Order: sequence, then C-alpha cells, then structure tokens
Amino acid sequence: MTCPVTPKLDFGGTTPYEDYVHASVLHSLQQQWSNDPREMSFLVITQVMELYFGLLCFEWRQAQKELRDGDVRAAVRTIKRSELHMQALNAAWRPIARMTPGEFNSFRDALGEGSGFQSGRYREVEFLLGEKSRSMLVPHRAVPEQHAALEALLTEPSLYDDVLRALAAQGVKIPAEVLDRDVAEPYQPNPDVEAAWAEIYRDGPRDLLELGEALTDVAEEFTRWRYDHLLATRRSMGSKTGTGGSAGVAWLEKRTQRAVFPELWTARSFV
Repeated sequence: MTCPVTPKLDFGGTTPYEDYVHASVLHSLQQQWSNDPREMSFLVITQVMELYFGLLCFEWRQAQKELRDGDVRAAVRTIKRSELHMQALNAAWRPIARMTPGEFNSFRDALGEGSGFQSGRYREVEFLLGEKSRSMLVPHRAVPEQHAALEALLTEPSLYDDVLRALAAQGVKIPAEVLDRDVAEPYQPNPDVEAAWAEIYRDGPRDLLELGEALTDVAEEFTRWRYDHLLATRRSMGSKTGTGGSAGVAWLEKRTQRAVFPELWTARSFV
C-alpha cells in the first residue's frame, strides 16, 4: 500500500503560484473611497470587467492574426473562446444590477466623475468590433500612452474588416469599396456584403458558415452586455444623470440600438 504524497509546502520564498498569478498584487488594488461595504463589491466587479476587456482584446487580435495567415479554422476557435469569456463578463452585471438605488447612492459620490465609458480597454473592445469614433479618444488625452495606442487602433482594421478580407481571399465577392474603405470610420452596412453572407449561409463552405456563427455569437453577447448595462443602470439609478456627466439611461439606450457585424443579422432574411 503506497503512502499518499504530501504536496511541497516550503519553497524557500514566494510560491510558484504567486510568481505566476501575482495574486497579492491583484488583491492590493482594491482601495475603497467610502466606508460603505457595498463599494467593495462594485469595485472588484468593475476590475474583473477590466480584466475581461483586456482578455477579449487579446483574443480578437489573435483571431485577426490567424485570419491574415489564412487559418480560418483557428480563427473560429479563437472567436468561439472569446464568446465564452463574454458570457462570464456579462454575468458580472448581476450583483451590481441587484443593488437598490439607496445602496448604490451610498457610495456613488466616491466615483466622482468616474464612468465606465472612460475605460481605455473598453474603448479597445469597441474599436476592435468596428465601433470606431475619433471623438471617444478625448477622455484619454491625459494619459499619452493610452491615447496613442487608441489613436493607432482607430486607424487599424477591426476584427470584422479582417473577416471580410478573409472572405475575399476565399473567393467570396466582397466589394472593393468595402475592402479599401477608411477603417478609422464606423463600419456601414453594405448590401453586397449582406448578399455574400446570405450565399455563405445557403450553400457556402462549412468553415465560413462556422465563422459567421462564431461572429454572431460575439455580436449577440456584446448586445447583451450593452443591454445588461442599461438594465443595471436603470434599476440602480433610474433616469438620473450618469456618472461622468453622461445622459445615463438615455445614452445607454441609444448605444444598445447599434449592432456590430450588421450584415450577419440582416442576411438571415434572405436565406
């Protein structure tokens, strides 16, 4: 009978887990600005969201690289993996959404003019999804490195731009004006791109169909993210002016109406 192996307990310094995860650093970053215990929940969840924003940007840049290398299958796997991250990201809204107006107001003043729309990582998420806006660079001017990175990303192809170029490389008819468009501008729906997706869904290669479905999953989760944000805001603060001076619910309602990868939704009417 063999004896159970005792795990190694003494590493003569920090543990390999600490060296890899930097857990003590992560746990040192929660600095409450009020005495209300509910602020800690809001703060940690917001930081978790920031980590997921960074992870999504990493995954979508990886998918872009795979698309440019002509490896559609690898890109599909990466995009599908990112959709699972988005499910976890969206679940983070639940504790915030359950705060009553009184509970949220108990620490809201600690935010001052802070607002989620000032997040540089979230701006990267939008830009990579094709939601380009030069005016949204303004909040980041005070952080030159972040502003420069976002300004560069504004003029680079979005994930959807690379998808359309990958379709063209596979022989799908994508108009030249779409492939050669100014990628710093918000993407505008194109009827020929819609027709191309409809053809893929009718009788196209399986890889391209799976690419379309993976992108649709991402678009659906992103729409859910925006809608859950709207609901959480409406429930915790009603129609009051949002933090950072935004229009609050009215601002969020407007943004929930904007769809990413638009032709993937409209093409379904013609299949």
